[in-house]
Amino acid sequence: MLPEPTGRATSDSLVTWTNVIYLLHAFSLLTGILGAATVIGAFLIGWPSIIAVILNYLKRSEARGTWLESHFLWQIRTFWFGLLWVSLCIMFVIGTLGIGILVAWLPLGIITIWFIYRIVRGWLALNERRQMYV
Repeated sequence: MLPEPTGRATSDSLVTWTNVIYLLHAFSLLTGILGAATVIGAFLIGWPSIIAVILNYLKRSEARGTWLESHFLWQIRTFWFGLLWVSLCIMFVIGTLGIGILVAWLPLGIITIWFIYRIVRGWLALNERRQMYV
């Protein structure tokens, strides 16, 4: 286990909360993979991810100064940067009067893989009690 950034100890309940947040994000991804929705749509507008981001903000102050703070930042950035990239793709499609939809599939596929990578990598690091380098 890495030393605490400020010497502040982490509680087991906060580790559990962080696991729950990763679980909610993973559930959204699985909903997109196994369901009728897309992975991107399920991750950004699915209720599990929305709840996860809300929990990130609610519990963030408890994680401040601990190794878990990096996980909260990792999860928050995954959501908001994903929303940014998807919004840019949508604006591209609208700006090209729909012609860009043929080109937009590639970046949207990359964003899907990026979401999966971020959740898996973060969750594995949490289980190894390692902080994320964001």
